[in-house]
Amino acid sequence: MQLSDLKNLKIAIVGAGYGGAAAAKALSLLGADVNVYEQANQIREAGAGIGLRPSTMNRFREWGIFDAIAKVTSPSEFFEILTPTGGPIMKEAWPPAGEQTHTHLIHRGDFIDALLGVLPEGMVHLGHKLETIQDKGDGAVLTFANGASVEADLVIGADGIKSVVRRELFSDKEPVFSGEHAYRAVISADDAHGLVVDDNLRMYIGRGTKIYLLPLRHRNQVSFDITALCPDGTWAPEVSKEELLATVEGFDERLVNITRDLDMDTVNIRAVYDIDSIDTWHSDSVVLMGDAAHSMLHHQGQGANSAVEDAGALADALREADSVKEALALFQVTRKPVTDKLQAVSRQGWTEDEIDEVFPGQKPASAGAKD
Repeated sequence: MQLSDLKNLKIAIVGAGYGGAAAAKALSLLGADVNVYEQANQIREAGAGIGLRPSTMNRFREWGIFDAIAKVTSPSEFFEILTPTGGPIMKEAWPPAGEQTHTHLIHRGDFIDALLGVLPEGMVHLGHKLETIQDKGDGAVLTFANGASVEADLVIGADGIKSVVRRELFSDKEPVFSGEHAYRAVISADDAHGLVVDDNLRMYIGRGTKIYLLPLRHRNQVSFDITALCPDGTWAPEVSKEELLATVEGFDERLVNITRDLDMDTVNIRAVYDIDSIDTWHSDSVVLMGDAAHSMLHHQGQGANSAVEDAGALADALREADSVKEALALFQVTRKPVTDKLQAVSRQGWTEDEIDEVFPGQKPASAGAKD
């Protein structure tokens, strides 16, 4: 689109998570009039670490915010997958993107703070819970629970796995339960029983359980995440210390001791959900991105990265296409094949029935395995 057209473009982004904030930055750099509407009155990310891949960091460099993100990260050279007792399964360098070879490990809270911190003041509007969206073809009208109404030339649904925009316009399919729980905590590196020795991600896998150790050495902390098979699909289930310890039975005693030492009040406990691939992400003036479009299981560590990549691809499409309508079609053609594959891969190789195919010998024993 022409520079003059972009400057006259009024964009409303629903959701101020990773995808919404990244899109706000990328699209504001085009000169568009961007506003972000977030339902929460305060933006907080529950404590856990994630890895920002080399291609994601390249987007931040492109947008002039690399240093703002990198300064609150630990650069990692490789990741390692191990048996429950620490035996090697695989060790690989992170896939490079140009000259960028490190994945940057970051606390979720630091990441969203850094992203929001590079947005112009007044761009993000808190306390705006979307109730309805009316697609008018050449624009859309948003109505919020607080009584506010907003009309925009382009609406971006970055409102997560329970997206109102997706439900109202594109798909009424509900999120899909994976049969797993995720238990996440951030602890002091001093309490990691000597397991944090560098800045590299390690995953211990076996008996239907995966334990991720993601160092945040810039904070002298480590993100300690357990993902375990469980049939309870309650979004925020209640789990006791004894139940948590049962999921790590047979693992390296140091991992068991970390689990035993956890303060359960600080553990974020969630059932793990994703969504099925949906056929269409956009109309002529409304588009989905991030988890709203393609929420995926966390086993590949690609959820936040995909949201940032979406933001970059959407900005590219608006720059390259002749109209908003054409840009949204180009965006889906560019990104959907990638995220469809990531969604599918993230579902494979991690269930009790599939683990043995991917990592022979790691499938839980049928006798004595936790239900």
